[in-house]
Amino acid sequence: MCYNIFIVESVCVGWFSLEFILRFIQAPSKFTFLRRPLNLIDIVAILPYYITLAVDNTSSGQKKPGSGNIYLDKVGLVLRILRALRILYVMRLARHSLGLQTLGLTARRCTREFGLLLLFLCVAIALFAPLLYLIENEMADSQEFTSIPACYWWAVITMTTVGYGDMVPRSIPGQVVALSSILSGILLMAFPVTSIFHTFSQSYVELKQEQERMICRRAQLLNKAQLGNMTHGSDIISESLSSEAKY
Repeated sequence: MCYNIFIVESVCVGWFSLEFILRFIQAPSKFTFLRRPLNLIDIVAILPYYITLAVDNTSSGQKKPGSGNIYLDKVGLVLRILRALRILYVMRLARHSLGLQTLGLTARRCTREFGLLLLFLCVAIALFAPLLYLIENEMADSQEFTSIPACYWWAVITMTTVGYGDMVPRSIPGQVVALSSILSGILLMAFPVTSIFHTFSQSYVELKQEQERMICRRAQLLNKAQLGNMTHGSDIISESLSSEAKY
């Protein structure tokens, strides 16, 4: 079973490698090609296979008892982490998905909004987490909120309205603080999200129009090519008729 999976993986990686090399050869600017995010993802997703193959071949011949096994265990751990990078193949769908392209363009355009959202959450977390820690340890003698960093985790899942339920305030003042953090999280996340959604809609319309222009341009080039072939054929026919008329 593992051997069959290895064969399938080798065929897929070989195909992706060939496709990447051909695109690299045809690229007008090699430096610009390597700087594109999707091409970097391709490199990061393809290289672990070859690194794993090379290290497996070298380590199989150097396997010795004793301290060398510790080194091999560490190498095996790194290789398992590198194999997990194969999930990046999913990002190749961004070349063919308008939605994923819009998502990436929105993320690049909304860096300021994401920064503001992160800043708001950090300030609110730094306010509510120590407050809840003091209240729960002084009034309820809680065993859940053991430290302020643990309360940071509670503040994150509360303000993002996830609420796993692993840490729950027991006292009335603690529940008031929890309610305040929930409402604050909803309000703080609503302000930047509105701008991000507007940017997403605008980016989607722009990419959709660009895609339609590319389709129209391809159709025009195809029509010109067909007209050129037709005129070339008519010229050949007229030349043959004129030559027959001379004779």
